[in-house]
Amino acid sequence: MTVLMGGSAIAKDQKGGDEDDKDTSSSGLANLYIDFRTNYAYVPGGSLSTGLGDGSLFATLSQLATLRKLLGRPALPGRPQLSAPTNQGVGVDVPLTVDLGEALSLYGGFTGSASYKSASGWSDLAVTSWFLGFQADVYRQNGGAIPTLTLQSTLTRSVPDSLLATTSFNTVVEAKYALDPDEMRGWLAGVQYTHVEIDSALARVGDTTAGYLGGFYQWDNNWKVSARVGLQSFAGAQLLAVAPIASYTQPLVRLDLDRMDDDDNRLFGVTAQIAWAPKPVYQLTVRTPLYAIKD
Repeated sequence: MTVLMGGSAIAKDQKGGDEDDKDTSSSGLANLYIDFRTNYAYVPGGSLSTGLGDGSLFATLSQLATLRKLLGRPALPGRPQLSAPTNQGVGVDVPLTVDLGEALSLYGGFTGSASYKSASGWSDLAVTSWFLGFQADVYRQNGGAIPTLTLQSTLTRSVPDSLLATTSFNTVVEAKYALDPDEMRGWLAGVQYTHVEIDSALARVGDTTAGYLGGFYQWDNNWKVSARVGLQSFAGAQLLAVAPIASYTQPLVRLDLDRMDDDDNRLFGVTAQIAWAPKPVYQLTVRTPLYAIKD
């Protein structure tokens, strides 16, 4: 009787522990964190900031801020074309991110930024937009022949609201083909599409489409490097009655260096990008996620 009762108690404890593990794993909440990003961009005169972006799309926001400044300027008599001035900017993205398992992430937050002018120096840091988005693995390779297909979509709204306020819709579809079961190395291919709406019929910003190819490699110490090379096409912009900003198709290069943990969660990341738009636009992003819950 003693042996049977002891065995029953042990079995019950094991079953209870298994049920607790099952409840924890099936809760759906894998990670809860702020994917804090610090951005710097240098945009030479006559260029607009476009390129590959994620989260709140700092590149797109820099472009929209420049366009809003241009829209606020009166047209000068005899001026043949209005071109963007040289611009430097820093920004912080503060997206609260929730990973619902391994295949779906939801995020939302705001962006604060400041810009540099040669005459007045750096402006004060202020909130310039809010954003909402998601990232989902539509299909996972899991050792098969078909690559993992990921969809990311972000809606960004500039603040404060005004006649020239903008709303940006950005969608990225990326395919990742792993060359080994642990997905430590492989190939990348993707397309990014950005559509901008301005709260005024007096201005129009064309769509931007970018396509790229690349690859990734992760070492045993969990450092990971990714590279993407592609082309982007901007459809131009019309600003009031002045001559339009010309469309262009130019190359871009993006490099990512990330420190991952054993569960493939990002601990630190650096992104460097050069996008010709049409002159070289330089962007640097540092990612320092702040985890409240980490799987």
